[in-house]
Amino acid sequence: MSDNPKNQIDKAWENLFDKYNILDKIDEFGGFQISAKQIKEFKEPRLMAKFDHMINLPKIFAENNLAILPITRGRYAISHFDAYHKFEEDNMPITKVSLPAHVHSLDYNNITNEAMALNCAFVSGIIADFMDDHEIFATVSGRMGSGCFSFNINDIKLRHMWEINVENSQIEIDAGFEGIQSLALFEAKRDISEDFLIRQLYYPLRTWQNRISKPVRPIFFVYSNGIYRLYEYMFEDINNYNSIRLVKQKCYSIEDTSISVEDIQTILATVQIVSEPEIPFPQADKFERIINLCELLCDQRLSRTDVTQRYDFDARQTNYYTDAARYLGLLEKTSESKNPSYTSSEMGRRILNMNYKQRQLAFCKQILAHRVFNKILRIYFERGIMPETGKIVGIMIASGLYKVKSVSTFYRRSSSVKGWVNWIVGLMND
Repeated sequence: MSDNPKNQIDKAWENLFDKYNILDKIDEFGGFQISAKQIKEFKEPRLMAKFDHMINLPKIFAENNLAILPITRGRYAISHFDAYHKFEEDNMPITKVSLPAHVHSLDYNNITNEAMALNCAFVSGIIADFMDDHEIFATVSGRMGSGCFSFNINDIKLRHMWEINVENSQIEIDAGFEGIQSLALFEAKRDISEDFLIRQLYYPLRTWQNRISKPVRPIFFVYSNGIYRLYEYMFEDINNYNSIRLVKQKCYSIEDTSISVEDIQTILATVQIVSEPEIPFPQADKFERIINLCELLCDQRLSRTDVTQRYDFDARQTNYYTDAARYLGLLEKTSESKNPSYTSSEMGRRILNMNYKQRQLAFCKQILAHRVFNKILRIYFERGIMPETGKIVGIMIASGLYKVKSVSTFYRRSSSVKGWVNWIVGLMND
């Protein structure tokens, strides 16, 4: 598949590694510096050096535990850098906020990009509440030079630290909000992911900490499915890239998020059971990410390769999660080619246009219309606990699932049953 952008990037990096003997140089010297001009011999540097999640790294990087960091505006360092941080578990209660009555130009039910999500967060008071500060104003944002600074970073192979010198590398700040006590620098995303590139927080922090006298606070901001998730980090040693530590975490919603046991039980009692579709039974454990994927595809059509590139997925996960959304009738596959395109179904779009409570209950209805999930939730309500894996597998086998034959496959896919039912249970908050 030569037209596959991910394959093209993988191939371009393989050619660069061959031409400049990069692996040998890293073995000999511990690292390798490469210029934008050298990268451009095979492909545009802007496409070749930005990997927000570990799973997006080119094949040759992943196979050799390598990462890439910018050190000047046109130069990069490659080594066994410990460059990414795994998100902490998110089990926070949701704080309810509201938009001022006189604000009519923001539609919190139709947020299509990070800027709109940040605007809603600011106007509704989410930013001020999280910062615990006063007289908050939007200040710095956009692309700028980093200035000069040095830092140490872990080498995950050699078990020691490298010193990296940064000289006027380009950084980008999605939003900066300054109050009386502090400046908060935001990295904003609409996709839920397993990890993030620490550089996205660290470089802006180092850039601004010496420019102003008040504290600078790096904050990761994620908007999905009506929920605003904010994570504030600090670096215990400002010169140590890997000394990152979560200091504050909070979730907010502008909508009513109260869903009762009775709301779920009503769906369970009234939903019509559907015939199993001729789509593989789900192997996608995290239902929040299915919703997030549907949001990504709600207003556009993307190929399987595009989804893999833009999301924190590898190719196999893309198949699993798009199939899971199709199983529920939320996505449509537009062709049966090797690289098919996906877009939201009419039902998927209708559900995503609902308010928070209606949307979650509509997703529950789509899940519980399938016999396996319906039976497992009924057992949960009867016993107060999730049934054991063997019981779940027995129900799955008796349900005659499409193209699921081996016992080992039933056991693997039972984790999705648990994940989705636990997601439904987690919605109930009164």
